[in-house]
Amino acid sequence: MPDTSPTILWFRKDLRLSDNHALASAAERGAPVIPVFILEEDADAAPLGAAQAWWLHHSLAALGKALEKRGSRLILRRGKAAETIRGLIAETGAGALRWNRRYEPANLSRDAQLKEQLRGEGLSIESFGGQLLHEPSKLTTKAGGPFRVYTPFWKAVDAGGDPKAPVDAPASLPAPAAWPESDALQSWGLLPRKPDWASSFHDVWTPGEEGARQKLRNFIDNGLNGYRHGRDFPAGENVSMLSPHLALGEISPAQVWHATIGLADSIPAEDYVHFRKELVWRDFSYHLLFHFPDLASRNWNDRFDHFPWHANAQGLKAWKRGKTGYPIVDAAMRQLWQHGYMHNRLRMIAASFLIKDLMVDWREGEAWFRDTLVDADPASNAASWQWVAGSGADAAPFFRIFNPITQGEKFDPQGVFVRRFVPELAELPDEFIHKPFEAPPHVLKKAGIKLGETYPKPVIDHKIARDAALRAYQEISGKD
Repeated sequence: MPDTSPTILWFRKDLRLSDNHALASAAERGAPVIPVFILEEDADAAPLGAAQAWWLHHSLAALGKALEKRGSRLILRRGKAAETIRGLIAETGAGALRWNRRYEPANLSRDAQLKEQLRGEGLSIESFGGQLLHEPSKLTTKAGGPFRVYTPFWKAVDAGGDPKAPVDAPASLPAPAAWPESDALQSWGLLPRKPDWASSFHDVWTPGEEGARQKLRNFIDNGLNGYRHGRDFPAGENVSMLSPHLALGEISPAQVWHATIGLADSIPAEDYVHFRKELVWRDFSYHLLFHFPDLASRNWNDRFDHFPWHANAQGLKAWKRGKTGYPIVDAAMRQLWQHGYMHNRLRMIAASFLIKDLMVDWREGEAWFRDTLVDADPASNAASWQWVAGSGADAAPFFRIFNPITQGEKFDPQGVFVRRFVPELAELPDEFIHKPFEAPPHVLKKAGIKLGETYPKPVIDHKIARDAALRAYQEISGKD
């Protein structure tokens, strides 16, 4: 007789119904399906940042509604992952468990242990890929080791051809005779209250699978053409804004990739190929994390273990608040605060300023971004901070130090972005929008600006800071 015991479908960072291989497998089994999401309290579970907690709340609400339309529901539980799963198996008499793989080292270890134990007890346990375009354990160099440089990694992924076509969401899911109890989502306290610092997030974001599809459609229609060059301009439209949807799996990278197929007649190849390369950079970051589990806490290049970081509490505070006195840096940090997001070019500028102007340890910045970004990602965040610091794999050299004035002038030449997020500078002419500290007194007065009062003076002189950073780098490099 076929096994008709329920299947537990364990949602994690795959909060979608389409192109969800664990869901497809659960549905194909033909038995009742019990979808569950666990707010994990394991000691080694990655901490959930405040901004992403906001996103998770709304994403789970959207997923619950989508499941209800298919005759199902989402069970919410809080606790240690393995204990919670075992409790649900006992409550429901489930004979099968399905999940999609995560690639953080601690999760991989716990998942492998749970899979082995439950299979030994006679349960049907299967896990699936789909969160990445590749499996980090399988893609290797010709020498059989992990990739350390992005370009060969990109070539290896690209040589594998297009990923498999996404699978459709099932039209319905068989329900169990009785549903197990569920926590109320509101009881998890994921939303900020007093104050509600996320009040403007909804101006930009619609968490959930449908929001992800809308973002993708809008980008393909309005932002992909010209992406290769336009992506560096924060006031423009050549950004996908898909990163938070990818971070919690509301859309799969395969779905995004397949949306770029067949566009050769309407979109220049340089645009859609470069966009694919950004998808693969996300994969590369997970490849690094898989092979270097301490990516967020240790320098990949241990030479940087001797770097003389500064305990610059005042500078760090000014950076977090967007009050460094450098408009492009401040606009970036205020965008982060207002929308839980920062344009990619600005992430590099802001990170370079913290690391190389203020000489603050890159781990301080990584932790702040992890808490304040709705797209906080344990692999991309850590890999990108180490890339800017020069301490990571295939990193930018430390001596590549962004000048916050010229970066602003190059990528926000009319100051459109700065005026949006640093409105106290709105009346400055373009000539001084990125360097108000060089504006003559009569220009500042006409613009209603009092440096040090309405807008801060620079917390540090960039030229002096750059020279100090280079001297420190020379010391650890053994150079004269």
